Amino acid sequence: MQLQGCTALVTGAGRDLGRLFAEHLLRRGAKKVYAAARRAELVDLPGVVPLRLDVTDPASVAAAAEAAGDVTLLINNAGVSLGQNLVEGDLDQIRMVVETHLFGTLNMVRAFAPVLGANGGGAILNVLSNLSWMSFDGNNSYAVAKAAQWSLTNGIRLELAKQRTLVSGLVFGPTRTETMKAFNPAAVMNDPVDIVSSALDGIEARRIEIVADDYGAAAKASLTGEPRGFVLATSD
Repeated sequence: MQLQGCTALVTGAGRDLGRLFAEHLLRRGAKKVYAAARRAELVDLPGVVPLRLDVTDPASVAAAAEAAGDVTLLINNAGVSLGQNLVEGDLDQIRMVVETHLFGTLNMVRAFAPVLGANGGGAILNVLSNLSWMSFDGNNSYAVAKAAQWSLTNGIRLELAKQRTLVSGLVFGPTRTETMKAFNPAAVMNDPVDIVSSALDGIEARRIEIVADDYGAAAKASLTGEPRGFVLATSD
């Protein structure tokens, strides 16, 4: 898909990877970029169209689809990581994580699939994780949510093939975002610019699975053996 001249919507665009996606889309010649966030007033990137959006609220999603009827690229980046395990974690927080990554993504896809179809097919990029393929003691709720989002990505790819919509999944490991630095500042992490660049290159190459780093490659390779948990490397 050509990014030059596209109209993109990025969820979770107020900071971190979402803001970088919006910025780099503009650099690559996107005609318009909707920078969607729950607090749209905090979106401070020149050149974007701020859009108030809560992906877990169907009314908010419907309003966004009404306002952004010219979208040809949807980047489902919005997410939350609350550091909850499954057996003893807070169940409400576990539900929030799954609600955001699984049902939030599904809400966006259901609302914007007709928009993309009407605009020639376009593309969807779902921001996944190496934890889509591995568990992680200490944040297993996030791994469950990302595994479900990965399966969702594969399912909607089949369903939207008839309208020629490219559906891609972006897989990568720990990246130096504000969220990740707060979780473990000593972790060995990717440069977020590298992840965003790899993702957009993959969309332009029409790749359905974009494995952006060694963490993602190792997680995929691990699927051929017995299940094992992810171990976070640190610089100590």
